[in-house]
Amino acid sequence: MAQKPKKIHTEKTSLHERNLHRERYDFKQLIHDLPELSRFVSINPYGDESIDFANPDAVKMLNKALLKHFYGVSYWDIPANYLCPPIPGRADYIHYLADLLSTVNSGKFLVGKSVSVLDIGTGANCVYPIIGHREYGWSFVGSDIDPVSINSALKIVDNNPSLQGAIECRLQTSSKHIFQGIIQPDERFDVTMCNPPFHASASEAQAGTRRKITNLGLKKNGNPMLNFGGQNAELWCEGGEEDFVKRMISESVKFQDQCLWFTSLISKKTTLPGVYAALRNVKALDIKTVEMSQGQKISRFLAWTFLNKQQQSEWKKLRFDRY
Repeated sequence: MAQKPKKIHTEKTSLHERNLHRERYDFKQLIHDLPELSRFVSINPYGDESIDFANPDAVKMLNKALLKHFYGVSYWDIPANYLCPPIPGRADYIHYLADLLSTVNSGKFLVGKSVSVLDIGTGANCVYPIIGHREYGWSFVGSDIDPVSINSALKIVDNNPSLQGAIECRLQTSSKHIFQGIIQPDERFDVTMCNPPFHASASEAQAGTRRKITNLGLKKNGNPMLNFGGQNAELWCEGGEEDFVKRMISESVKFQDQCLWFTSLISKKTTLPGVYAALRNVKALDIKTVEMSQGQKISRFLAWTFLNKQQQSEWKKLRFDRY
């Protein structure tokens, strides 16, 4: 007689303590909020309700349900084959950014529209601004080099009254620039964030897809299918993650007085030595590496600032103390 698989622990303790997704998905509640999810839910080998995480349609519908239930987003959609990100991991980045910003405010969280965040490569899904605004009330500018992504993000904002006036979407018209052309001369951002394309080529991205399918313990006929989707600009760029972040670091120098903290996710640990060297070269005054984990996956984000402690204190007085 076959032994029944051992159940997985119910709480995802590796996620940030304020992350709303530490508990296992309550599919009954999610289906109540979004009945369309029901056709993708079945009983898995552990005897629990779940979805097929290798099915992009199922993942997309789960995201719709999560965003509706936890963040009050009544409309959310993305074009076919665009990146459909895992919501719990995206929420973690936001919560750790809140911790980072609290370091200039005596450990107290900064909330409200006076906090301004720039999301580089916001994507068609607009997930970071959604979570950041709903959890902390922050204002966002989301930039992207892809017009389809910008139009999709705009449609999400326009169809959710709670997001209107809090999220602005801007098209980056130059493939050579990251901040230039997006940050205006009179603007100040308290933190910038980015989930850079981490592959160096389309073939490398495809290999990553195959590994993901294997890790899920699932097989697909024909070409591997990425359950979370993704266009070329979302998944890979020339030089990969390291070159992209180095370009970001180099360009951040021009805007060092307009941003308190610059940050970027770093998917590969091997990227760190090169970007640390780049930060030393531009004379960043404070560098932090914040580790995060979602289950077995370990990730991190890199944060740097050009402002010394006195300048950070002045920033706080000008930006937050008057509210």
